[in-house]
Amino acid sequence: MANSRKVEFTGALGETLAARLDFPEDGLIRGYAIFAHCFSCSKNVRAAHFVSQALADRGVAVLRFDFTGLGQSEGDFANTNFSSNVEDLEKAAAWLTENEGAPSLLVGHSLGGTACLVAASRIESVRAVATIGSPADAAHVVHSFADQVDMIEQDGIAKVSLAGRPFQIKKQFLEDIGGQNVETAVSKLRVALLFCHSPLDEQVSIDNASRLFAAARHPKSFLSLDNADHLLTGEADAEYAAGVIAAWAARFDLNADLEAEIAEAEEGPERVLAEETGKGKFQTRITAGKHEFLADEPERIGGLDSGPDPYELLVSALGACTSMTVRMYAERKEWPLKSVSVSLHHQKDYADDCDGCVQGEPRKLDIITRELHLEGDLSAEQREKLLEIADKCPVHRTLNSPVIIRTRLAT
Repeated sequence: MANSRKVEFTGALGETLAARLDFPEDGLIRGYAIFAHCFSCSKNVRAAHFVSQALADRGVAVLRFDFTGLGQSEGDFANTNFSSNVEDLEKAAAWLTENEGAPSLLVGHSLGGTACLVAASRIESVRAVATIGSPADAAHVVHSFADQVDMIEQDGIAKVSLAGRPFQIKKQFLEDIGGQNVETAVSKLRVALLFCHSPLDEQVSIDNASRLFAAARHPKSFLSLDNADHLLTGEADAEYAAGVIAAWAARFDLNADLEAEIAEAEEGPERVLAEETGKGKFQTRITAGKHEFLADEPERIGGLDSGPDPYELLVSALGACTSMTVRMYAERKEWPLKSVSVSLHHQKDYADDCDGCVQGEPRKLDIITRELHLEGDLSAEQREKLLEIADKCPVHRTLNSPVIIRTRLAT
């Protein structure tokens, strides 16, 4: 059984939001997640409770909270809208990152899931999102009070009944949800996605899941919740959804850094062939996959200078890998990186300080100086992050790791 404790943080509108942090009983946390409840619900709704407990039982700590003006959170619901819900999620992620650990997983129920899909691109650490009965359009919630829309438009505010409880809805709420394009936001996400939906859902029809699934990139998955209703009021249905989401999330290393995932995205060719051409003393034809090019030595040492020398090739590999990794990260974060270039210089020199050096004995090392040139309207924080990401490129990691080279005669 998971443990749970109360926490509080400041929401998007400056109000104090009530939350609970569910965490593994043994205290061994393997990742962090946030649960966003359904429209006009609270953090204690059945789906939130069961999903959070299931994830905590599998080592993922979950922060579930009441959106501004709902549950035990402060604020006036009438002043909130879909955008403020997304911003509340960002505030929750910021609090979790600062106080516990960065969230890698977002789980949302109904409109909370839709908010998670929009918020995912704004929360740097998120690697996976699961939704339960979520609409493909934020404006879908209007059907709950469709008969009073004209009054809201005319008077600017009206009291409506949601799930049997009275709420005030302002005109700004209608304007805000009308300006959202969720499917476009989903099409740009580069995270793992799981859409859970019941074919019998009478509040949000299953075609919403179809639209979201069609808009999403891989990896994406769909789970049919069979006979469940929209609120998962049946305990067996809630437990089933919770168990599958937890099992699905376990496929991903939720405690891994996003940049580490990107760094592992590249793999080298299966085989590279280097063979003499017979021209000059050193000219060598390199065949890597379907690509061919020449390597050579400069004329000053007897070559034809018909291609880069071996060390230039080595440093070029680092430069290309650095540029590609930085580009991948910037694209994933949708940062305005216009162009990237990398200048490098290789030399052998004596190091003032190095691991493994014997005191009093100078050690000559290979030193590569790398300079990153970034073009685009990037903030100082974004530039610093991309500089950090440059060190995560696979070739950099290879050069900084022990390398074993086995040489044998061909048979």
